[in-house]
Amino acid sequence: MTKTRLMAWGGGLLYPVTLLLLVGLAPRASGTLLAMGALLASGLLVGVLRHRPLLALAMTLVGSIVLVPVSLGQSPGRFAPFLAVDLVLCLVVVARSRRVATVAAAVCATLQLVTVDGFTHGPDGLFVGLIALLVTATACMIGLLIRERREHTVALRSQEVAKAVTAERLRIARELHDMVAHSVGIIAIQAGVGSRVIETQPTEARKALRAIETTSRETLSGLRRTLVALRQTEPHTDSSQAPLAPAPGLADIERLAVATADAGVRVDVRWAGERRRLPADIDLSAYRIVQEAVTNVVRHADTGHCRVSIDYGAQELSVEVLDDGRGTPGAQGSGFGITGMRERVSLLHGRFSAGPRPGGGFQVTARLPLPEPVASRAGVR
Repeated sequence: MTKTRLMAWGGGLLYPVTLLLLVGLAPRASGTLLAMGALLASGLLVGVLRHRPLLALAMTLVGSIVLVPVSLGQSPGRFAPFLAVDLVLCLVVVARSRRVATVAAAVCATLQLVTVDGFTHGPDGLFVGLIALLVTATACMIGLLIRERREHTVALRSQEVAKAVTAERLRIARELHDMVAHSVGIIAIQAGVGSRVIETQPTEARKALRAIETTSRETLSGLRRTLVALRQTEPHTDSSQAPLAPAPGLADIERLAVATADAGVRVDVRWAGERRRLPADIDLSAYRIVQEAVTNVVRHADTGHCRVSIDYGAQELSVEVLDDGRGTPGAQGSGFGITGMRERVSLLHGRFSAGPRPGGGFQVTARLPLPEPVASRAGVR
């Protein structure tokens, strides 16, 4: 268990202890002081709220109900500890699905009304119950507003990413067209001239060949600069100093696993099928998908282990990354890694899925179609 989880569950264990202390002080404290104590005590559940929000809500709800009958006096202030419940409920509405949030809000409102009705007498019960409902509804509305704002932000970021990807593709297409199409046109023209005059005008033929050589070298130099710029890992790296090493592939997965282990996450790599040479684009994309998925595990999963499975099938390459962490990668809240992986798979006409696992953790799966082997094509004639 990681240090984060130990601290989370340690706070969860300290919460009932603090609650018992508040119960002991209740006969000598006012409802307002108890409410402040309950709110401060709920701060111990921040770690639990992060991993198990419904458990944190249940603990604060039980704790507040326990504090009501032991509080001093009969004033409506004795129900103030329920403010801690509404605060946690607000965060549950933000983090969980609408169905779960609706059920949680209904349970909280019902238990608060039952408690108020059981420990108030006279007209105060209706007044306090109405206030409790209004506070609960306000907490739910605030949670919904925060949730919708987050969803809107994510949608805007997704649109920005899509626009940026489209703009970058168009930029590269223009770059290659302006550089390659023009140069190849010149080469074709000079080659035609050379072939026509090579017998009758050797000087003109040599001039055409020199033009072809010069244009070819310039084109290769331009292509080299473009590829170097595309290979840069840092956006502000000088292109003249960018590394010229071959693009990585699945053969580098073991080295990636070693580097990830140094970052604190052990990667269990499992191979299946007959390992063979793959097309460069598939090999690079498969490696990048594994790299990004493992990076998400290191950054966001809060676990020390993940599993990478690579299956060389007859018709497709299957890549799968599993972890037993929190099941919520930053790509869904603050990053764009999953979008990039989906783009890579889409460009290769494959299938991609990413999401929480039913038993906990997160799963990334990519299936990339493989071209028909040369041998099998040669055999069918």
